[in-house]
Amino acid sequence: MTDPEKNRFSARARRFARVGANMGGVAARLAATRFLGSSASGQDRNAAELAGALGGLKGPIMKVAQLMATIPDLLPPEYAAELTKLQSEAPPMGWSFVKRRMAAELGADWRTKFADFERVPAAAASLGQVHRAHAHSGAALACKLQYPDMQSAVEADLQQLGWLFALQRRMDPAIDSSEVLKEVSARVREELDYEREAKNVTLYREMLAPVSVVRVPAPWPDLSTGRLLTLDWLDGEKLLTYKSASLEVRNRLADALYRAWWYPFSRYGIIHGDPHLGNYTVFAEGGEPAGINLLDYGCIRIFPARFVGGVVDLFNGLQNNDRDLIVHAYEAWGFTGLNDELIDILNIWARFIFGPVLDERERTLADGVKPSEYGRREAFVVHRALKEKGPVRVPQEFVFMDRAAIGLGGVFLHLEARLNFNRLFKEAVEHFSVAEVAERQAAVLASAGLSGFATHS
Repeated sequence: MTDPEKNRFSARARRFARVGANMGGVAARLAATRFLGSSASGQDRNAAELAGALGGLKGPIMKVAQLMATIPDLLPPEYAAELTKLQSEAPPMGWSFVKRRMAAELGADWRTKFADFERVPAAAASLGQVHRAHAHSGAALACKLQYPDMQSAVEADLQQLGWLFALQRRMDPAIDSSEVLKEVSARVREELDYEREAKNVTLYREMLAPVSVVRVPAPWPDLSTGRLLTLDWLDGEKLLTYKSASLEVRNRLADALYRAWWYPFSRYGIIHGDPHLGNYTVFAEGGEPAGINLLDYGCIRIFPARFVGGVVDLFNGLQNNDRDLIVHAYEAWGFTGLNDELIDILNIWARFIFGPVLDERERTLADGVKPSEYGRREAFVVHRALKEKGPVRVPQEFVFMDRAAIGLGGVFLHLEARLNFNRLFKEAVEHFSVAEVAERQAAVLASAGLSGFATHS
């Protein structure tokens, strides 16, 4: 039977037209707001129009907006506030779509498989929307439905992204982004496969089982398909609800976030590649916030164990000023053709990224630097130097590691927690062994049914 939602030329053509129509003028309005200024009401209106345009488009373009909203002060506050809503409050599809999708995935009698199913979605994001339901056992469920024609939309967006990258390489050759598109394309295509995401959930349940401050839902295979994913419903409050909470609470949540991301990477070579605010909620115990719920598992990156070894080597190299070890780390990450000048340039960014974990004390991530300025000076210096001495090719394996670090860093900037990042890092890599990471990774992937992806890139 032909899949009516396969990647089709007609659907891609419609997507090209919609993107052009919806995004026309958005960049100009944003630039005017940033550099020329406008009234508060004008900024609010433009921000709402931008969020509406991106939310209506859904797909990868909307995911870019989500990442932009994660970093405090990257955008004018009115824009950031509207784009933050897209992380879980994008414009949803209506009930007629829901009925069609559920019938197509579970059959015409789909309603009989649930005790109840809420018509209004609890959340809507870039590739799908979530409805709360209950099993006949009484268990609360989260049913994620993929939007229609997402395969065609994704392919169209990736093609346009490729054009933008090609233009960027011609106009600003400081960074060779040719490998970036390969990585983004691979990960976004994976996000369309909800059967794979269900396996990712199983993977994370096993990896994070020892981490009590992080909760992972269980999948419901009999109520899931390639475009419908049913998981346990995890009750929790939005993370930003606690932005003004006591330092003790913010530290507790930041510690949980760090462990949720770093523990799977340091022990198994696996990261959650999409750590934006909408993918976390806070659960309580005894009336007090106790930890985080991790909600989305579409963007999971599996690295060869040598890549994890490169992170540990770079930390040790920077801490001990061991240049040979630093170079070895960059090579383990996939950087090639490096000379002394390029290594010096990369070290500027590396010392910035590793700064919090190199510092043996309690500190905030920004450590007194205004969040809107955090990292901008280093980025400017690196970019200017690469224009003179580069280009440098960004390895495919490095892309989502860097993206995840930026996203997670943005969440930490919001919380303004004070942690000893050095202690947390050293605890995670104590007795580190590349061979043991590879062994643990192979075992956990096999257990989750993902063994074929052990060293993908």
